[in-house]
Amino acid sequence: MLHQLIAVVAPKTIDNRTLTQAVAAIQKQVDRDVFPLWQVRTSISVFTDPKDVPVGYWPVTLVEQTTGDLGFHQDEHGQPSSIVELRGDWTVTLSHECIEMLVDPYGNRMVPGDSPVTAQGRVNFLVEVCDPCQGCSYTVNGIKVSDFYTPNYFDPVRVQGTRYSYTGSIQAPREVLKGGYLSWMTPATGDWWQRVNQTGVTEDKAVTSRKGKGMSNRQFIDTYVQDHHRRNR
Repeated sequence: MLHQLIAVVAPKTIDNRTLTQAVAAIQKQVDRDVFPLWQVRTSISVFTDPKDVPVGYWPVTLVEQTTGDLGFHQDEHGQPSSIVELRGDWTVTLSHECIEMLVDPYGNRMVPGDSPVTAQGRVNFLVEVCDPCQGCSYTVNGIKVSDFYTPNYFDPVRVQGTRYSYTGSIQAPREVLKGGYLSWMTPATGDWWQRVNQTGVTEDKAVTSRKGKGMSNRQFIDTYVQDHHRRNR
């Protein structure tokens, strides 16, 4: 199995020791925790100048302040990249972006299943393995990293003893924890919906934006979530 190459592009102002520890922890997380469940591999390298990133690496750029374009992106050739802001638990966000990039690099991976909205019937869920539990984390080598759901997350019914997220924070299929969300598309209409949990109570809401031409599903959803968050701050 080929290792996908990820380039963490970091500003020179960041503490090198902290950055090295964070990258080592995420590398270990992918090798030890993510690979057995999702069959993805990576080798992560650090660069301080984006011009030095070799062809074939997927960049994850750390920024001091938001430019309004955080999360998942694709260039004109469809290659994935991500932007992470250096604030709060940024190592969790970095872990989140790396894992989601590896599991669904082109932002269009879908899994069919029964909609949380009964009248919709069968729908296609977008595979974003960290979003429903993005408020949850655990430590690797003392560094906080993101929890993520397992392939059983889309099982039709709950089975005792089945692990739905790596830490066990998610306890049933399609559960959305506080601070998280789950996105899906109804095939008959092309409309997008989300189950969101902002306060500890889940709500099912229609996505009010329309996907731009050339956008992947994940880029569309990431942009919508950011815009919605800014409007409601």
